[in-house]
Amino acid sequence: MRVVLQNILNSNIVVNNKEVASTKQGLLLLVAFTHSDTKEICTKMASKIAKLRCFLDENYKTNLSIKDVGGEIMSVSQFTIYADLKKGNRPSFVDSMPGSLAKELYDFFNEELRKEGLIVKEGIFGEDMKVSLVNDGPFTLVLDSKELF
Repeated sequence: MRVVLQNILNSNIVVNNKEVASTKQGLLLLVAFTHSDTKEICTKMASKIAKLRCFLDENYKTNLSIKDVGGEIMSVSQFTIYADLKKGNRPSFVDSMPGSLAKELYDFFNEELRKEGLIVKEGIFGEDMKVSLVNDGPFTLVLDSKELF
């Protein structure tokens, strides 16, 4: 499982010219799954994100969590994070989990974030989404379950 995490001031998602979700300050998560991912990994990743100190305190140190700042999460499914670019110039997505399996884990992951007490907004899995955000910092991290757990 990979999550690209960005601190944001706000975000919104539009599908078919209709806004389907918006957030205030918090985190935008681009979420991807590979074949070996499990619900256990989703639970660990949700816990890590809930406790992650990635917001600045009054001394400009990253000491605050999303809960500390009262932030919201925008969760966006993003299978392209597992693109393989080793051969040629066209990405291969063979490392990405098939959509039907990935959707189950994506929904489970978002529920695990909610169990951590977080407000989670979502895009629409598998749809062509227009994602807008205002980066804060910018501050971006890549969390990879194979490196973390």
